[in-house]
Amino acid sequence: MSLSLKALFEPAIQLRAAVLAGLLLGSSFVTVTLLGWPNGTWLAWASLAVGMLYGGKAAWDALSQRTFDIDVLMAVGALLAAYIGHPAEGALLLFLFVLSGALEDLAQERTQREISSLSKLLPADALVFRDGDWRLADATTLAAGDRIKIRPGERVPTDAAVVVGESSFDQSAITGEAIPRHVKPGDELFAGTINADDVIEATVLRPASESSVQKILDLVMHAKEGRQDVQRAIDRFSQPYSLGVLGLSILVFLVWWLAFGVSPVGTEASPGAMYTAITLLIVGSPCALIISTPTATLSGIARAARGGVLFRSGDCIERLARTGAMCLDKTGTLTYGRPKLYEVHPVAWSNGPELLAVAAALEADSTHPIAAAIRDAAKERSVSPARMTEIGHTVARGLEGVWLAGESSRRVRLGSYQFVEEFVEPCYKARVREVLQRIQTRGHLAVVIAAQPPTDPQGELGQCAVLIMADSLRPGAHSLAEKLHELGIRPVVMLTGDNTLTAQRVADGLKLDAFHAQLLPKDKLTHVDHIRGELAGRPVERRGVAVIGDGINDAPALASADVSLAIGTIGTAAAMENADIVLLSDSLEPVVWAIRLARAVRRTIRINLTISIGAIAIMSVLTLIGSRLGWHVPLSVGVLAHEGGTVLVVANSLLLLRFRRA
Repeated sequence: MSLSLKALFEPAIQLRAAVLAGLLLGSSFVTVTLLGWPNGTWLAWASLAVGMLYGGKAAWDALSQRTFDIDVLMAVGALLAAYIGHPAEGALLLFLFVLSGALEDLAQERTQREISSLSKLLPADALVFRDGDWRLADATTLAAGDRIKIRPGERVPTDAAVVVGESSFDQSAITGEAIPRHVKPGDELFAGTINADDVIEATVLRPASESSVQKILDLVMHAKEGRQDVQRAIDRFSQPYSLGVLGLSILVFLVWWLAFGVSPVGTEASPGAMYTAITLLIVGSPCALIISTPTATLSGIARAARGGVLFRSGDCIERLARTGAMCLDKTGTLTYGRPKLYEVHPVAWSNGPELLAVAAALEADSTHPIAAAIRDAAKERSVSPARMTEIGHTVARGLEGVWLAGESSRRVRLGSYQFVEEFVEPCYKARVREVLQRIQTRGHLAVVIAAQPPTDPQGELGQCAVLIMADSLRPGAHSLAEKLHELGIRPVVMLTGDNTLTAQRVADGLKLDAFHAQLLPKDKLTHVDHIRGELAGRPVERRGVAVIGDGINDAPALASADVSLAIGTIGTAAAMENADIVLLSDSLEPVVWAIRLARAVRRTIRINLTISIGAIAIMSVLTLIGSRLGWHVPLSVGVLAHEGGTVLVVANSLLLLRFRRA
């Protein structure tokens, strides 16, 4: 097969072909049925030809692998419909088949992107000390014991231990912690984390192939493999069903001819055994049965997209409908993942705008999340940074500079209490410590700012204040647990890499059923499996565990979950590619609506299956009994009944497009 012919069957091209077949079929309906132009029939034949190009290939592929599945029966059914003078019915069957197949293939292509998005965490090169000098080497050549240097802004190439220097590392990709972690000699560094401050030297603990990121990747792939049993069960069902329909039609032909003595061909006045067998094949054709699920699924996916929820495939809708418990990440999921200044406690600094102006000036060039929160707060209050010189940075402690206040100047520090304490007047120290202790019990963040008396004090004391910050909650987080409980989803559990105090505050405020803090990715996976075990005694429809996350650290849990959701606006590539469902907004409000929609899709599918199976059963019985009683079901009636069931199924599915968002 040439390259161009292979490209013809790629999912994106197949999707365009399905759209073309649909347009041709629609045009045929308009010209022939509505306008009464019989010459428009060629449009239906053209649609059938486009559909048969892909439907025929699927049938041929199945036969070449010695399987006879629904793909084969659909192609046969479409051809027979055309053979008896109903090309539009055959074209409709193939149009829906090609469309659903293209969408399924497009969703499957995302699997490989998971691997690439995880792998991008690790740098290709590393600065390693070899042969008496620092050399740039391939990161995959690193071995345990090698000495590496990690400069500001660089990622750690593999798990290592600090031996020289101190710095802050952004390890949110591994633990979900929003605030960079201060490291010193002896501390371990995770592969893929980013050096936020000063140069450090470290000793490699294990090669990249055994690093924390690689372990996450292995967990993801293992979890993915564990979810394929359902799909294999569906595949096993399709062949017996298709063979059963075809076999029954052949059996009826032989029995009517050989046992009952009915003419094999018959006449127009007295239809023969072949007519009965073909009618049975038509009414027993699984057209309505096959599209019962995809039409409802596609309608659900389309409605969800308009509501800000992206479903990767139809299978995840069913799994979301079965949700009985939910696990949520904290940083970046329940919260925005970045601190926000919400209070200034002026211990001895009455001029609030002046205080914020000095703090913003000190943090003007810092990339730390706390610095961004202070600058944002100043901007929101229309406060311009003060005049500041000689700004210096002490690693993991804070900033110091000279504040030019009018004609005088004074030295100012901002950072941890231990760093700022020297500038705090003795009479204020107890009060500052009291405020910090209270803030710590809340699980919030705080930094201290203090200014020494001016160079010409004239009896003035120094000034100090405490800046209080917290990670703000996402819209919809406050009511999420309550609404999930109303749907029968319990427990609602938070899994986070953040500290216990912060996790406790968030869990209590949101009325969650439980929380687990200071977790690594493998720990989150363990908790998901444990909750799944607790649901084993529930009805099958309420045994699913859903996980909502946003980062690489959530990838194993997302992959292990029965259904996974990611925050699409800020989530990392791996989380988005690994999740079944992506929320396209910053709000968590669509979560509950998506579950309600998924359950509505499931109800619609069940109704569709009842309609399609009922139509097949009733018409099949009438065809067989009628032929023995001398009243033959006209082939046109069989096709009409068959397509009538199809129309009912499609119409019922389209009602999902009007599903309301409360």
